[in-house]
Amino acid sequence: MSFWVPRRPPASETSPSDVPLPPGVGDPLFRPQSPSAASRMGVFSVLCVLGVLGGAVIDGVSATSYDSVNKDLLLKKVERKIDIAAQVVKITTKISLENAGSGAVRSFLVAFTKAEKDNLAFLNAQSGGTTLQLSESKVQEHQDNEFFKVELKDALQPGKVVNVEVECYLTRMLEPYPAIIQQGEKQLVRYLGNHYVLTPYTATTQTTTVTLPSPNVESYSRLKPNSHTDTSITYGPYDGVDPFSYDAMTIHYENNSPFLTVTNLERVIEVSHWGNIAVEETIDVLHTGAKLKGSFSRYDFQREHNTYSSVKSFKTIIPASAKDVYYRDEIGNISTSHMRIQDDAVELDLRPRFPLFGGWKTHYKIGYNVPSYEYLYNSGDDFVLKMRILDHVYDDVVVDELVVKVILPEGVRSIELETPYPVERKADALHYTYLDTIGRPVITITKNNLVESHIQDFTLKYTFPSILMLQEPLLVVVAFFILFITVILYVRLDLTLSKDDAIEAKMRVSSHCEMIDSHHDKRARQYEKLEEELQKLKVSKDVNQFQTATKKILQSIRDETQIISDLGAKIRLDNAEYADKVVELQKAEKALRDSMTQQLTNVEKLVQGKMTKQQYMDAETPLHKKKEEHLEKIKTILSGI
Repeated sequence: MSFWVPRRPPASETSPSDVPLPPGVGDPLFRPQSPSAASRMGVFSVLCVLGVLGGAVIDGVSATSYDSVNKDLLLKKVERKIDIAAQVVKITTKISLENAGSGAVRSFLVAFTKAEKDNLAFLNAQSGGTTLQLSESKVQEHQDNEFFKVELKDALQPGKVVNVEVECYLTRMLEPYPAIIQQGEKQLVRYLGNHYVLTPYTATTQTTTVTLPSPNVESYSRLKPNSHTDTSITYGPYDGVDPFSYDAMTIHYENNSPFLTVTNLERVIEVSHWGNIAVEETIDVLHTGAKLKGSFSRYDFQREHNTYSSVKSFKTIIPASAKDVYYRDEIGNISTSHMRIQDDAVELDLRPRFPLFGGWKTHYKIGYNVPSYEYLYNSGDDFVLKMRILDHVYDDVVVDELVVKVILPEGVRSIELETPYPVERKADALHYTYLDTIGRPVITITKNNLVESHIQDFTLKYTFPSILMLQEPLLVVVAFFILFITVILYVRLDLTLSKDDAIEAKMRVSSHCEMIDSHHDKRARQYEKLEEELQKLKVSKDVNQFQTATKKILQSIRDETQIISDLGAKIRLDNAEYADKVVELQKAEKALRDSMTQQLTNVEKLVQGKMTKQQYMDAETPLHKKKEEHLEKIKTILSGI
């Protein structure tokens, strides 16, 4: 049974199940891609088979059961291998389980510390080539540990022994130590574990072998007996080990393997029934090894070539049928990559724009097209899509968060998704592209904490009426038909409206009259300023300032009068009646201006002493009366215009 452990999913998550093809699917559009025997692809295929055989998943367990430790079980022999040569800790434990009691036993418990459980990405148990069922469990007396119950294929009879192999992958269990190093330093990491296999049963004898990437070891704990030879450390054999025995194991060693973590991976699969499937992966990669101390020196990097922990390039494997491959980032295409076409795969040697040191990250996209006949099967209108949830990114990959989006053709219905392990399925959405009307359905799933063992196929079943294949060609035909009809109508029909000279003349006269009214308002404000200047002169007695101000104001009045006269000439072209009214307006304004000029002269003489106050009063009375008459006449004429 295989387990994957990022977290407990909501009830809406897909449950694992075996995926039979629907009846009649014997006519594939293309034969499915065969996992062949090349080294890496072969390994991935084996991992996929292991994962599919194990149908239960930790985050798929609906409720945790409580179990008790069976005191009649005895571990006759335990051989544990811990591989810490890369960033993922791989632990394989071979157990010889003996039933020392009087009754048959159908299951046993596997124990983990809480730290191991939190970082557990993959768990699998096998016996005699058969994958065993696993389920999460708890033991009331040992709440500080985590347990999984392994269901044996056949009940273990009293006095009998069964061999079981348990495999698990742990992430983030290796600590860079020191956490910060200089550019030319080697990377040292520290692994903390247990010299003994954590188990609720007594072990007659047990041995632990730790595999290292190199013979360079700074220090390691030395619980006797132990031995260090080249790239391995062996602890044990230890005899008569009690249940839940613990003795701290510490190994401080050199590990310059790439500590790359994919913090976010978005995988978009766009399915076309015209023979193509487009795949694009948007990837954020973070170097989670020891961080770089100080600044980066490109000169030292090129000269010394001894930056051990930095990552200059890494290899990605994509399907052998991939074509139109691209590798780019926000700037554009990254031309330093190389592609090697092999018999069963395409190997991409990806080289980022800069080397990755601890704490550094990069963002890039990989895309390619594959023929649909290798992944899409059909029987009539029923289709089955089988593709990988996660594909190979680089060796010993760790993915924090994976988002997979499958874009199906427009018109698809009756969608059913089946996955080899639980995932969280988001709400379906719609995607619009060329010639779409109602949108293409988008199936979105997410999962956290993935490793190479998650490279397995999902199965997506749906119904697509074959008649809808004609939708896009018909849309193109209709679009061109509408275009041609529009051009014909535009060329052959005269849609010009006839002109109405009378209406246009009225509109012009109306516009000119509005402009006359506006300019007369400006002229009236100038007359108000003249009145203000008269009052100032009576107080200040400054004749020079008065003459300067009135000269400027009178010039503005003459300018506005000229504009009105020009507008009157334009109105005469369309309407003589209104033009005559403008002439009358101008005459009335001329009379008003003459009266105003005479009044200015009288005030000036009064201030200069050339006229007595009585003479001024005698002259002012008739002038004021004339001004009122002119203003009333101007008002009447404007209301008529």
